[in-house]
Amino acid sequence: MLSPKVQDALNEQINAEFWSAYLYLSMACNFDADGKPGIANWFRIQFQEEQAHAQIFMNYVNARGGRVVLKPIDEVPVTWEKPIDAFEATLAHEQKVTALINNLYSIAEAEKDYPTCDRLNWFVNEQVEEEESAQELINKFRMIGDNGMGLYMLDQELAARVYNVPSPLAAK
Repeated sequence: MLSPKVQDALNEQINAEFWSAYLYLSMACNFDADGKPGIANWFRIQFQEEQAHAQIFMNYVNARGGRVVLKPIDEVPVTWEKPIDAFEATLAHEQKVTALINNLYSIAEAEKDYPTCDRLNWFVNEQVEEEESAQELINKFRMIGDNGMGLYMLDQELAARVYNVPSPLAAK
């Protein structure tokens, strides 16, 4: 059984995951409109991953006898001038999500809710990967600079990214 404090924090995280999904969908639409389909694809995959993260949290709340409470999703930005701007925003956002996950872990730990801490360990590791991925792409965009051929090649590389169902959902 989830304590009310943990349940409320998990519901806040569900909302944050859906906001993240909406942000990445907005980025995908922006780069589709700008004729950068590979970059748009990368962000569409991020959109799917964030939806999956929300689903993992919802499944967990339900499995622990809690109640999922969906709240409105705040507005997200809709334009980014350059791809690097979007990836820098992505890194900053993922760092914020990391802080949210860490705070959620602290709440679960304070409530002696060790099953929730165990579930959150997956997210802690996931956030390391998310931040690393964004930073690697920022580094690539910095190397490319204003080189059109470099941007074309990176766009092609990002077009090959595919969605993989996260392990907590694949196990269901």
